Amino acid sequence: MGRAPRNRKAEQRLMPDDLSPQHSKTGHANTGAHFATRMSHGGRPGSRVHGFVNPPVHRGSTVLYPSCEERGTLNARSLEQVMTYGTAGGPTHFALENMIAEIEGGSRALIVGTGLAACTLPLMAYLKAGEHCLMPDSVYGPSRRIAEGLLKRFGIETTYYDPKLDGAGLEALMRPNTRVVFAESPGSHTFEMQDIPALAEVAHAHGAKLIMDNTWGIHHFQPFTKGVDVSVQALTKYVGGHSDVLLGSVTVNTPEDWAIIAGAAREIGHYASPDDCWLALRGLRTLAVRLKAQEAAGLAVARWFESRPEVLRVMHPALPSHPQHALWKRDFTGACSLFGVVFDPRYTVKQIDAAVDGLKLFGIGASWGGYESLALPTTNYITRTATRVDVLEGPTVRFHIGLEDPADLIADLEAALDGLPR
Repeated sequence: MGRAPRNRKAEQRLMPDDLSPQHSKTGHANTGAHFATRMSHGGRPGSRVHGFVNPPVHRGSTVLYPSCEERGTLNARSLEQVMTYGTAGGPTHFALENMIAEIEGGSRALIVGTGLAACTLPLMAYLKAGEHCLMPDSVYGPSRRIAEGLLKRFGIETTYYDPKLDGAGLEALMRPNTRVVFAESPGSHTFEMQDIPALAEVAHAHGAKLIMDNTWGIHHFQPFTKGVDVSVQALTKYVGGHSDVLLGSVTVNTPEDWAIIAGAAREIGHYASPDDCWLALRGLRTLAVRLKAQEAAGLAVARWFESRPEVLRVMHPALPSHPQHALWKRDFTGACSLFGVVFDPRYTVKQIDAAVDGLKLFGIGASWGGYESLALPTTNYITRTATRVDVLEGPTVRFHIGLEDPADLIADLEAALDGLPR
């Protein structure tokens, strides 16, 4: 029997409708839609395409070419999303890269194996022996270890600065060989906000790049509208959302920065598992609703802490009591559910640790951004070299609020605090 005639009208009905991603050269979804819609429809074929909703995982190392001539053109296209070898990525990587660039408002994103790898890559890409880097004193601990270890061994000097510095304060620290200003707003553990536009202005005036760890900001902070050159995130956190994936991203907004970042990643051999990329894509589908629920729950618990006599202060930038609340309100459209609590100094670290041990609904562990709540004592895990460590007047605990009911979390916390000595 002959082949049945093709039904052109049926084929047309299977093509993406107006809500599906309309891909540009970088594959970004239609930015006219709201965030939740973009997270639901981006990085997949579309809502009217016949087949599974979720695209498959593409694994592989060897890539075959149709001809020697075609293979010969690939060097000239090395910065494009083309399959050359497994380490250059495939369709699963490219879909996630496009989604992350979409979230941060950049032109291109690169996926790497961990959040720490995302912090390390741009430092190695932009700095060389004899040059200078500025890093906030509140920076993520492993980023400090990079500066004190790898960068120092490579002959790169790092100066730590007060994260509350304004532009004039940063200006005084700039040197002729300063090539990178690193920022993290809010800071790890102590949650100081930074004036990112002011830092960017100073950095650019001196020919330096501003690199920012935007993991807390996720999509609430749009880095490239504030002068950031390179934005890094630990996708392990809210993007993955389920505490079962390790990934990081490096996002840029110019072809020049993309060439530097992608070139360095290729030279070092950075790679991320396509299975983890697929899990991150799955996490993105619910990111908007998770962020909204966790922001509300985090603020509810943080406000409850403020009402407790055992608490000296709560370090949450979205609370009016935070010293840099005005910066958060100016630059951010929302908040995540990670914050710190400083307890009254009449309590010892041992007593606060015992209260944390007594919690039933909070795990004790690093990381954050998943569906589960966490409580992590931080008193002895904070390093400061440019600012005073005793800014934390009492024992401190970092809390991440998950997707449990806030009333249950508050009841659990209340029972633990009620057990402290009066």
